[in-house]
Amino acid sequence: MGKSMGAPLGITMGCPAGVGPEVIIKAFDQEGVWTDRPFAAVLGDMEILKRARKIIGSTVELCRWMPGTHLEKGAINVYGLTDLDSESVPFGVSSRLTGQASFTYVDRAIDMCLSGELSGMVTGPINKAGLRLAGIGFPGHTEILASRTGAQKFAMMLAGERLKVVLVTIHCPLREVPDLISVSKNLDIIKLTYESLVSDFAIKCPKIAVCGLNPHAGEGGLFGDEESRVIEVAISKARRAGIEASGPYPPDTVFYFASIGRFDAVVCQYHDQGLIPFKLLHFKDGVNVTLGLPIIRTSVDHGTGYDIAGTGQADCASMVAAVRLADRMRRARPSYAGNS
Repeated sequence: MGKSMGAPLGITMGCPAGVGPEVIIKAFDQEGVWTDRPFAAVLGDMEILKRARKIIGSTVELCRWMPGTHLEKGAINVYGLTDLDSESVPFGVSSRLTGQASFTYVDRAIDMCLSGELSGMVTGPINKAGLRLAGIGFPGHTEILASRTGAQKFAMMLAGERLKVVLVTIHCPLREVPDLISVSKNLDIIKLTYESLVSDFAIKCPKIAVCGLNPHAGEGGLFGDEESRVIEVAISKARRAGIEASGPYPPDTVFYFASIGRFDAVVCQYHDQGLIPFKLLHFKDGVNVTLGLPIIRTSVDHGTGYDIAGTGQADCASMVAAVRLADRMRRARPSYAGNS
């Protein structure tokens, strides 16, 4: 990381009963420069983070931080938003308490990003069941972020050094996908992908590949007409708007060409079409990025890991990658203090 300037990044702790606190401590432990030249604060719970530190055997310091004050060197700066008793938060168990705490960290981070107190946010994993137990009517981060920021069009990107994929449809049954991949939805996702590659990844003329839906991209209509009826139309509209989009490509070949640099991102028609090749390459260091928001948000690409929470086994590679990418994204934007 370079010299920190302007508002810090915010890292939300995630579910207190999951691996989020552990991967945060591990990430700072591994990346010593993050405390030498602090640029991010953790929004969470001091006692839960101390418990995680003890489990890992870390000696990294934890200090209390408040918005508007400088970040202390040599420590993890923690904005304590809850005061939980670790005895009441057993590992691997979702509850009303953990669900409400998880939401509190995210909700406050969004407020601070919108007000400029934070320059972006990195989210630790939360549990959907915990949110429900707390009476929170959102299934996850993306819906919370879209609602709170007023985003009308948004998308999920999974980003790694070798491959970036963006999804047209996300969490829906496969049988519903053909009816959901409309021309307008494909075009919106292509545009969101283009805008992010330019503004967040500093790629001046990004090349975007678009996947077909069917085997061999429909084989000229033999295996389905979604390619000619929907996807080709969206690509043509995108190209008329000045976007270098191409396809539809057969899903069994396009990811290889993207992974060797021929394309900057691949627009995928459904969840597993994009996630299987992505996780083959970036199982440990993949990053979830929400496109279309007025704020920067990256996230670890894994869940709460209830089965290993409290054991110290959780891998911090995705958290490290998510923080690095958020820092890279904020520095790429013209509004970043270091670019003025």
